[in-house]
Amino acid sequence: MALHRLTRVTIGVPAVAETVGYYTEFGLEHLGGGAFASRDGGEQLRIVPARTRRLVELGVGCDDRDDVARIAARLERRGLPRTVRDDTLTAVEPVVGFEVTVAVAPRLAQSPAPTPPYNGPGRVERRGRAPGVLRTAAVRPRRLGHAVVGTVDLATTVAFFVDVLGFRVSDHIGTRGAFLRCSTDHHNVLALAAPVNFLHHTSWQVDDVDDVGRGAKAMLEADPARHVWGLGRHHAGSNFFWYLKDPAGNFSEYYADMDVIGEDETWTPEVFEGAQGLFDWGPPPPPSFLEPDDLAALMTGLHASGR
Repeated sequence: MALHRLTRVTIGVPAVAETVGYYTEFGLEHLGGGAFASRDGGEQLRIVPARTRRLVELGVGCDDRDDVARIAARLERRGLPRTVRDDTLTAVEPVVGFEVTVAVAPRLAQSPAPTPPYNGPGRVERRGRAPGVLRTAAVRPRRLGHAVVGTVDLATTVAFFVDVLGFRVSDHIGTRGAFLRCSTDHHNVLALAAPVNFLHHTSWQVDDVDDVGRGAKAMLEADPARHVWGLGRHHAGSNFFWYLKDPAGNFSEYYADMDVIGEDETWTPEVFEGAQGLFDWGPPPPPSFLEPDDLAALMTGLHASGR
């Protein structure tokens, strides 16, 4: 696959300062001016002012200028606007309205985290306390993993990512969602049918399930109202998860242990119905996860702003 990762996400929010404070506590490195870096991915988040919370831009990395040229040609054939400068292409997703920037970027090589020893029936891998309960350093996300967007026209959004940008379909949630990948991760974008276009959440990789729990614990000790859903394990993607809510209403996820789909591997997408598409174990998702509390306000605000 010529595409190989998400490079960054830009989120628009009404209250920038409060949201910057949240993602600083979340463990991303604040570079100043609303920009944040993950441990391995460099600058991967930007917070900018907006009338209502929304996804402003999604960055995608590709291997070379030929990849950029092929995407530009597909946009031209469909009569979709695009801007190409050297090794960077910018287009606008036609339904939700966020920019997608495809740029030549190096493939990300991550140093492996130490594999913690786990004891089990008849298997003693570790004597003494588990390393996960002895960690004291603050959790810092390794990289941006995926973004989830609600769209009022699921078919058009999916076609843009797959037929134009070159993403691949990993799995479906009935007729209401599609897991899409631009890397070997099970998904980098999840597009969901929704009554209004909006950003549902961004997801950030940490070392393991202990860091999923430790990160959430620290965030909830500071403000219990941040809790949304977790701890659990998804079925599609298999990753451990815990979701929290930023001051603007966007969800942010700590995740670990995502399924990997090899670039040359044959993969047959499955269709999951009901709860199976959301989680394998853990507490059931609250109604506010499936339909965020501010959807009606978003519909009103976006209509008033003309977007």
